[in-house]
Amino acid sequence: MIKAILFDIDGTLIDFMTMKHKSCEAAIDAMIAAGLNMKREDALKKLYELYDKYGIEYQQIFQKFLEIDKKIDYKILVHGVIAYRKIREFYLMPYPGVIPTLIQLKKKYTLAVITDAPRLQAWLRMVSMKLEDFFDLVITAADVRKQKTSTAPYRAALNALKIKPEEALMIGDRVERDIKTAKSLGIKTCLARYGDIKKTEKGLSGADFEIEDIRDLLKLGL
Repeated sequence: MIKAILFDIDGTLIDFMTMKHKSCEAAIDAMIAAGLNMKREDALKKLYELYDKYGIEYQQIFQKFLEIDKKIDYKILVHGVIAYRKIREFYLMPYPGVIPTLIQLKKKYTLAVITDAPRLQAWLRMVSMKLEDFFDLVITAADVRKQKTSTAPYRAALNALKIKPEEALMIGDRVERDIKTAKSLGIKTCLARYGDIKKTEKGLSGADFEIEDIRDLLKLGL
């Protein structure tokens, strides 16, 4: 019997990659308008390569992007940062159906978040979307000093909620982190196919359930 549902944030509760791409495009356009001497496609390619190198949550990405001979044009930098933040706020919203689904699930289950996002960013996203009160527990990588490639975040959640692995369901969009690791502990798993950027072939994720819309959680008969 399922007692708790564990959620990833990015790609599960919010369309993180769309937000990221739109924000980056706006930043590059603003920096070019402010004097950046690069073609748009070349600038975007360089920016994404830096994200690949330093991580998608790296907070000094535009400084790295603009750094030439250890110098940064701060006029161009600030134009990029302001444009990025404006567009980020516009796209920072839950997937359709998230809030009504959480309202229904909250009546029957304990809800928790397990995310690899930095602690501050995770809370900023949840509070901005008014989701924080749905969750009894939030575990970030910083809280256990391990990401979801380790079982540590999942063990911490089970211990805090005082439940057995088979009494929990983990829902996320990444097979390696949200499905395989959780499943190795005996936790039931659900792939959020709508957020899976790798487009895992249907039925091959190894998850106990696969859903195309977060509202489908209400149809699983847990």
